[in-house]
Amino acid sequence: MPAMNTFDRRDFLRSAAIALAATQFGIPCLAHAQPLSTPIQSRENSMTDVTDVTDVTDVTDVTDVTDVTDVTDVTDVTDVTDVTDVTDVTDVSISPFTVNIPEEALVDLSGRIAATRWPTRELVADDSQGVRLVIVTHGWPGSIIEQLKIIDPLTNPTAYGASASDAFHLVIPSIPGYGFSDQPITTGWDPAHIANAWIALMGRLGYTQFVAQGGDVGAIITHAMAKQAPPQLLGMHTNLPGTGPPDVAMALGSGGPPPPGLSDDELRAYQQVKDFGAKRSSYSVEMRTRPQTLYGLVDSPIGLASWILDHDGRSYQLIAQAFDGHPGGLTRDDVLDNITLYWLTSTAVSSARLYWENKSSPFNAVNVSIPAGLSVFPDEIYQAPRSWAERAYQNLIYFNQVDKGGHFAAWEQPELFASEVRATFRSLR
Repeated sequence: MPAMNTFDRRDFLRSAAIALAATQFGIPCLAHAQPLSTPIQSRENSMTDVTDVTDVTDVTDVTDVTDVTDVTDVTDVTDVTDVTDVTDVTDVSISPFTVNIPEEALVDLSGRIAATRWPTRELVADDSQGVRLVIVTHGWPGSIIEQLKIIDPLTNPTAYGASASDAFHLVIPSIPGYGFSDQPITTGWDPAHIANAWIALMGRLGYTQFVAQGGDVGAIITHAMAKQAPPQLLGMHTNLPGTGPPDVAMALGSGGPPPPGLSDDELRAYQQVKDFGAKRSSYSVEMRTRPQTLYGLVDSPIGLASWILDHDGRSYQLIAQAFDGHPGGLTRDDVLDNITLYWLTSTAVSSARLYWENKSSPFNAVNVSIPAGLSVFPDEIYQAPRSWAERAYQNLIYFNQVDKGGHFAAWEQPELFASEVRATFRSLR
């Protein structure tokens, strides 16, 4: 990664604090379902395939986007976190939800950053002791901010060299406990339950056929939807495939050597997952086992920023480069917007609880039978081998290794990401 010794951390964070305090979300309208609200209005539906782009990191909020390619508005979302049985919902109303961040919340944020007590400087010249340069950014869970860049390429494809027939309606929800979604008040909101909520959501929005997409935590939820295989779900796409065969998963779980007979691609994937588990997944262990202990994440914006930053090595480098004046897909504003969303909605701990609820590994073979497309990005945590993918996805309709992009592909490379989504679902229209 590029040298960053020219930075003074305190000067940097003072400037970041000013930027954070000045940040007002440029999201003019979101949609949010509320009890006893006005009935959902009828809308034209000129296509049968709809992509539900679900990000890890993202659940009941959708930007209001006009599709200029003869496709109706990108839609709305719904708040289903207070519903115990999402298959038995009588209220199907959708009403507008407007974001209004009080000025005192921004003033408080700036004051907390200014009052930070700093640790002594690290003793090494790299990040082996942890986050070296504490920059205010967002990483592990993702959010709707991460998906904003793909809205125009997917709803207005002719502006990006694609056909008008490639256009989608988009529903980009925030996972319960994330962003502007309500925080679950009971346990049980695991990926399978959220997947069931997504199916109910699409029905409430009036869609009888749709497709689904997800990466990071969103990939786990999308795989859960695919395993449930409701008839209205025509197919899925993911940029974090779950492909590890049982013998590989067993070897990784035991910490032993890789199974014999792996090809070069398979051995590389095995080692990548093993290295991530050994060196980069401490945050995941804490959130899977003791998420409530992370009080500091909702009390200190610097604590939140440093925790979120320490995800995977390549994402850390990419974000550091952006703040060093060399954006490689992510800008300074991208990461400030995302971290601000987590701070102002106070969802660091509630989002972490999904890791506690989840009992599956995102790397293990998912055994999905519906049509599926996979995009392998070179800077992802691991590069899934095609040989594993063909066993894990029994109806693999698309597989491609792209030349750039990493774990947060929609955020980093939105046009490339959109082209992969189009290519996957084109045959299902």
